[in-house]
Amino acid sequence: MAGSSDVRIGTRVEPRLWLLIGAVTAAAAALFLASSARHPLSDSRDSLAQLGFWTVVALVTSSFPVSTPRGSVVSVSIAPILASGFLGGPTAAAIVGFVGILEVRELRGEVPWYGTLYNHCSTLIAAVLGVLVYSATVGHSANPWAPRTLAVAMLAGLVFFVVAEVLAAASVAIRQGRALRAVIANDVRAYGMTFLGLVPLAWLMAFTYELIGPLVTLVFALPLYTTRAAYRSVVELRHMFTQTVRALASAIDARDPSTKRHSEHVSGIAVEIGQELGLREADLEVLEWGGLFHDIGKIGISDAVLLKPGRLDRDERVQMNQHPVKGAEILANADRLSAVVPLVRFHHEWYNGSGYPDRLIGEEIPLLARILAVADAFEAMTAVRPYQPVPKSLEKALTELRRCAGTQFDPQVVDAFMRTRTARGEGEISADPERDMRPPTATGSALEHPPLVPSNSAQTR
Repeated sequence: MAGSSDVRIGTRVEPRLWLLIGAVTAAAAALFLASSARHPLSDSRDSLAQLGFWTVVALVTSSFPVSTPRGSVVSVSIAPILASGFLGGPTAAAIVGFVGILEVRELRGEVPWYGTLYNHCSTLIAAVLGVLVYSATVGHSANPWAPRTLAVAMLAGLVFFVVAEVLAAASVAIRQGRALRAVIANDVRAYGMTFLGLVPLAWLMAFTYELIGPLVTLVFALPLYTTRAAYRSVVELRHMFTQTVRALASAIDARDPSTKRHSEHVSGIAVEIGQELGLREADLEVLEWGGLFHDIGKIGISDAVLLKPGRLDRDERVQMNQHPVKGAEILANADRLSAVVPLVRFHHEWYNGSGYPDRLIGEEIPLLARILAVADAFEAMTAVRPYQPVPKSLEKALTELRRCAGTQFDPQVVDAFMRTRTARGEGEISADPERDMRPPTATGSALEHPPLVPSNSAQTR
C-alpha cells in the first residue's frame, strides 16, 4: 500500500506546509534529474512498452484508494511501482510512481493542486530511493530467484515505505497539528505490515513479467484486489459502527438542548490528547467511542436533576453521581464495547482520589479515563449550560485545567492537552459562535458545579 496525505479542497494551508511542499517538490525534481543522468531509460520498444504496462497497472491500482480514519490515504500501487523499478531501474520507478498514482479524486478536483503535487512528488522520491537500494546492491542482471535478491527487494520496499510514510505523515502532522511521531506510529500499526507484505508480490510480478510475459503478470491483479478490498471492508465496517455510535450519542445529548454535540466534541478532544501522547490506533478508537458514550448513564437521571439551572442539592448530586455506574452497566453486555466500559465508569475519578464512583487514585485510574476526564471538563467549561449561561473563555478554561492538574487531573494529560489544536483555539469547537475560543492572553479561573467531594473543581455534571 502506498501512503499519501489526504488534503481536501478548502483546507487552510499553513506557511510550514507551503515550505514542506516546496522542499519536497524541489527534492523530487533534483532526484529525477540525477536519476535520469545516472540511470537513463532505454529507448527500445520493449523498454517503453514495459514502462507503459506498469504505468497502466499503477493507475488501475491507484484509482480507488482507501482513506484511513486519521487522515492518510493508502492504495496497493506500491506493487507495480516497485516491479517497474526492479526491471527498469530508478528512473522507470520514478515515472511510474509520479504518473501512476493519479486518482479519480484528483481528476474530479477534490484534491487541491498542491496536494496532488505533494503526493506525486513524495511517491517519486520514495520510489527512486527504494529502487536505488535494489540497483546498488544486486543490479538488474542478478539471478531473480536467488534468496538474496528477494531479501534486497524487501529492503528496497522498506526504504520505499519509510520515505513515503515520513513525507505523508509530515503533511498530516502539520495540517492537523499533531506530533509527527504519533502520526507515523498510528499509520505503521494500521497498515505497515500489509504494505510490506506487498513487496514479495511486486518481486514476483517483476520476474514473472520478465520470464513469461505481461499477460501472466495480470494474474496478480487478484491478490492486489483482495488486499485492497479487505482493508476497505475493515475501514468501512469501522466507519459504519462509529456512525451508529454517534447517532446514539446524539440521541443521549438531545435530552438537554444545551449539550448538543457535547459527546461528539468530547470524543474529538480526547482523540487529540491521545494523539499527542502517541497512543496506538486501537486506543484512539476506544477514546473516540468512550467520548461518545461517556454520558450514556444520564438516560437514568431525571430531567428535574439533569436540566436544573441552579446548583444541585446533596440528594440531587448523589443521583447525578450515579450516571457513570449506570452507563457502565448499560454497556457491560456489549462485547464490542468492553474496552469502553472503564472510560464510562471512571471518567469522573480524580487524580488525588477524591472523585467518584470508586475513589481511585493516580494511575489506578485507566489512562484513557484520565484523558476523557480532561476532555469532558474542558468541553463543559466552554459551553453554555443551564447552570452556566455564560461559558468560560478558552483562557479561563486553560487556567482552570492547569490549576487542577495534580488534584483533579493527571498533570501529564493536561500538558498533552495544552499542545492540541483545541487548546490553541483551532479545534472543531472553535467554530461554535457561543464559545470564546480566542487564544489566551492572561490568567483566569473557571469553576463549574462542584461534587460533594472537594469543591473548587473543573468537574462536569
